[in-house]
Order: sequence, then C-alpha cells, then structure tokens
Amino acid sequence: MKKCWQLAVMALLLLTIAPGCSDFGNVNINPNNPSTPSTAGLLTGALRNVGIINAQVGPGGANIVPAMYVQQFGDVIYIEDSKYKTINFNYNGWYAGPLINLQHIIELNTDEKTKINASTFGSNANQIAIARILRAYFFQWITDRWGDIPYSEALKGDADFTPAFDKQETIYTDLFKEWKEAAAQFDDGKAFQGDILLNGSSAKWKKFANSLRLIAALRLSKAKPDLGKKEFQAALDDGIISSAADNVQYKFLSESTNENPIYTNYVVSNRKDYALSDVFVNYLKKVSDPRLPYLAAKNISGEYVGVPYAVGGAKAQDLSLIGPVLSQQNSAVNIITYSQVLFAQAEAAALGWTNGNAKALYESAIEASLQQWMGNGYTEGALKSYLAQPDVAYTANTAIERISTQRWIALFFQGTEAWSEWRRTGFPVLKPAATTLNGGTEIPRRLAYPVTENNINHDNYQAVLSSQGKDDHYTRVWWDKP
Repeated sequence: MKKCWQLAVMALLLLTIAPGCSDFGNVNINPNNPSTPSTAGLLTGALRNVGIINAQVGPGGANIVPAMYVQQFGDVIYIEDSKYKTINFNYNGWYAGPLINLQHIIELNTDEKTKINASTFGSNANQIAIARILRAYFFQWITDRWGDIPYSEALKGDADFTPAFDKQETIYTDLFKEWKEAAAQFDDGKAFQGDILLNGSSAKWKKFANSLRLIAALRLSKAKPDLGKKEFQAALDDGIISSAADNVQYKFLSESTNENPIYTNYVVSNRKDYALSDVFVNYLKKVSDPRLPYLAAKNISGEYVGVPYAVGGAKAQDLSLIGPVLSQQNSAVNIITYSQVLFAQAEAAALGWTNGNAKALYESAIEASLQQWMGNGYTEGALKSYLAQPDVAYTANTAIERISTQRWIALFFQGTEAWSEWRRTGFPVLKPAATTLNGGTEIPRRLAYPVTENNINHDNYQAVLSSQGKDDHYTRVWWDKP
C-alpha cells in the first residue's frame, strides 16, 4: 500500500512540473560551438600562425632549422639540426590549423546560407580576398619546403582523408592565379575584422599579394624562366611594396600569450638553444657590416663570437645570441620587406627580365636593409663605407653572387626564404657540416614528408615518390635546378 502511495505522489509531481519543463531553452546549446562562427576569430587564429612560422625556435622549430641549413645560426645545446639529424618534418598542423581556418572563411562567405551572417565581420569579398592571399602564402611556404604536396584535393575535411599530391609546378601556376585574382577581388565594403597583420587595409593586402607573386616568380629563374619573367613583370605592373612603410611584419606583444618565441627560449625558458653561427658572424666581420651589432648580441667578454657550426662544445655565455632587435618580448618578425623586393628587382634586372638598373637597385636594397635593421643608428656615411667594401661593391660579372650574398644577410631569421634563395642561386657558397647525422654529405635541399603520409595515405605517398623521387633531404624540389 505504501508503494502505491509513493507512485501516486510521483505521478502528481510530474504532472505539476511538466508544463515548466516542456521547453529546455538553451540547455542543448553548446556555448563553445556557436551556430554563427566568427570569421574574425578564424582570421586572427590563422594570422597567429604567420608569426609562428617566421619566429619559432626550439627543437624542430619551423623556421630555425632552415636558418641553420644556410648557416645563419648554429645549435648550442644539442648539436643535431646543424648536422641535419631531423629528416621527417610534420606539416599536418598547418593543414588542420590555419589552412582549414582560411578555407572555412572562404566557404562561409560564399555559401548563400551563411554569407549574410559572415558579413558581420567584413564584406564577403574582402574576407574571401584576404583568406585566398593567406591560403596561397601558407601553401607556398609548405611546397617550398617539401616539394609536391596535397593541394587541389586538400582541405576537404572528412570528404577526403587521403588527398593526392600535386606537382609543385602545378601549384606555383595556381598560386600566381590565386594572388592575382584575390588582389582584384577587394571591394569598398567593410574591412575584415580580426586582421592583426595589416589592419584590414585592402591597399596593403594588394601590395602584399603582388610582392609575394614577385618573389615567387623569381623562384622560377631556372625551372621555368619564361613564366617567371612574365609573372614578375605582371606583379611589378600591379603594384608592389615600394617603401619601408610597406614592410609586412608580424608584431608580437608584451604579454606571455603572444610573445616572441625567441624571448621565450632565451628568457622565460632560459634555454639559449641557438646562437649566430661563426660562418655568419665571421662574414659580417670580414665586410665590416654595420648591421652586426643589431643582429647579434655581444658575449660575456663584450665580443661578437659565433658558435662553431655543427661542432659543439661552446657555452652560450661565450657566444653571440640573437640581438635585441629580434629577441625582445614584443619584437616583430619580418614576413616580406622593401629590401627583399628590391633585391628581387636587382636580380631580375641582372637576368635581363626587366629594364631596371641592377646596380642601383642592388645598392638601394642594401640601403633599405641597413635602415631596417639599424633604425636610428643608420647613417649615409655607414652606407657609403659599406658599399665601398671590395666584397660588397657591385660588379656586373659577379652580380648574382653579390645580390644573393647580400640577400642572405638581409633575410636574417627568415629561415625558409633564405634557404630557398640559397638553393635556387647557390650563393653564398657554403660548406656542409663536417659530420652529418642524416647519412648524407651535403646541405639538405628539402624536408622529408611526415611519417603519417606513408601510414594513412600510403597509395598517394608511393605515387609521389615515383613522381618526385626519394623522400629524403636530397631530392630537389621542382624549381631547385643545378
């Protein structure tokens, strides 16, 4: 009897509270998965990765390893990457991170069901244009390091977990198209919010896209010079970076959540994994380069001393670490600069691609680099004295070597760019590590694919080996010709 009474009470309670429970309101809404994604947030996240690939340090760092290949740096603690120990590098995070974010921005601003809500963060056209420019930027960074990569079948999510590899030549052709079309796609509508790189300025984004085209076009100087010449002139005509005010830099903050990784390594972690190499420091000394005090810090004895490249045995306190221009908590890193595009124009003129004055452009490029690194310490006297150095003065018969060597200095800590230009031109002439840990005897010319490609994308991985060549440090990418 007691049990029946309890059941009756429970039934009465359910009837009493049922009307109030018929609507569960927001209970089933996940606040961390909004129905209207913030494209501004997606853009900011992608741009944070622009800073990472241009400043990351630490074992297996995205930028420091190629910078060691071209001997701007050497390792201090673990003498491994200057001896080429790491062979396979992982690019999966770039696909699953910034690239898929940018792809999502494009889709949200294209789909009729979502484009109206997406326009809250900027006009649909402006959002798509910036996303396309950045997507092409990341893809070029990846293909320059690995060669043939997943491209046309990539970024499809669960629709395709095993994308095929596109040839680098095909990728480059499409990158030119992407940058050109994206630059022409901007409208007069609302600027894209969340742009922590260029503050939504369509004029700056257009110059950035055209300057990327310019640099990419020159990369074809040996592989496909006719196309390179055509694209180079087209980029010039469309308008490129034309002063230091146009320099594209990623600006870190004076806070731990977005601080310069060099500062994290040197100060926060107190590791000091890397220092300038003796190859780099000794060359700057040889030519009395006025940038040395800005690129390098003095050691404990008040001297500039590079770490013996790929040797080891030195203590950090006895070496020149990265200088204060780059090692402060909020130090900016360079993405593309006026000096870089001037060096490209100087080389193009020396190759006969343009009617420019190669000597004048070369000297202007050096001037822009000195001003960039020296800041208020720059003087015209310093420039004049530097240009008078026998190993710096422009000569027609050594034009490519002089331009390339000076670009090697100007691209300090732009590791992948410096490595790409060295691979393409062969200058400056560098000696490989005396002893290596990768089984080879030469400086690496590409990175091997992540091991996951063979594990989960086996058929396409085997196909790219048949097409491109052995998956090691020494199979040249398409544009890297002897």
